[in-house]
Amino acid sequence: MSSASDLARRVACLRELMRERGYDAVILRNNPDLRWLTGCDGVFDDEVAHTGFVTADGLWLHTDSRYYNSFAEHMGDDAPWHLDMELTGHAKWAARRILSARARVVAVEDTCSLSFYDELVHECSRASIAPSFPRLHGDICDLRMVKDDEELELLREAQRITDAAFEHICGYIKCGMTEQQIRAELENYMLSHGADGLSFDSIIAAGPNGANPHARPGSRKVEAGDLIVMDYGALYHDYHADMTRTVCMGEPTDEQRQVYDVVREAHETCAAAVKPGVIGKDIHDLSVKVISDAGYGAYYGHGLGHGVGIEIHEHPGFGRGWDKPVPAGSVVTIEPGIYLPGKFGIRLEDCGVVSEEGYRPFTASSHDLRVIEI
Repeated sequence: MSSASDLARRVACLRELMRERGYDAVILRNNPDLRWLTGCDGVFDDEVAHTGFVTADGLWLHTDSRYYNSFAEHMGDDAPWHLDMELTGHAKWAARRILSARARVVAVEDTCSLSFYDELVHECSRASIAPSFPRLHGDICDLRMVKDDEELELLREAQRITDAAFEHICGYIKCGMTEQQIRAELENYMLSHGADGLSFDSIIAAGPNGANPHARPGSRKVEAGDLIVMDYGALYHDYHADMTRTVCMGEPTDEQRQVYDVVREAHETCAAAVKPGVIGKDIHDLSVKVISDAGYGAYYGHGLGHGVGIEIHEHPGFGRGWDKPVPAGSVVTIEPGIYLPGKFGIRLEDCGVVSEEGYRPFTASSHDLRVIEI
């Protein structure tokens, strides 16, 4: 559970944004934003079942009976949030809050569904009020970029579990196993050794399948000489780990070793260039240069990295689309790759924090190519 001071700071950041823009209130439906502001871990799931309402001097959260007790237990009696499970629709509840607050400018997140927005406008009309509804375009995600100490510790623990799973799976893999078998063992290990869940559907891609960056594990059996791309992560108290390692079944060929070395060079060159305030696109472009100079530019198409936290993909990023500074305290992946169709793929990914001293990975697993004895 986040400390009261951390939670107060997060709410204060949102209220400062509201003050700067002239918002009387903000309506929140995005679970990651609500998780960050309330500090309630292990309560939110995939359902959009809650609505937050924030003013300059009040905090309200509308939920239902499936979640109410969990929220109450996490928040405690002295929480600043007013918890409500009134049996009414979220839009109608929000319209009542707008009326009660006499709010005229009410910001809504652009992630809310169109049906909710339409219903909100309708309920406000029924209540004879006509507030304006400016959009929040990832603004709270921007506030979440800089992680506090508690968040960093949760991310480190998620990665510790993920690293331990890599060591385990390297001792488990044998020729003849399917990608799906390996995935099941990897995920079971994480869930049995401290993970609350999985960061995302694990990628286990052997041989030619590794040339597909987001390959789904299937029935292909691992063979001698295969490179296996493993991209996965543990979820811990709603915070994500993200890591990719590529291993070789037996000694690699000269070509496999050469391509691996290029990917490693791209990774480590980019990591060394990271510092607070660097433009994310510039770091991505550096990875493209290293890989292109080695003759493999046509086989590297994705971005170098993305932010990680309550969401597996969040702000900021080391990608061609992030043309803004990357702040100190943000957590970002570095994951260059080369993918040769019909042959193999290689990706090397760490997750770490941008500190005043540079990039500090949480990932402890070595960058050396791991050779599995057969």
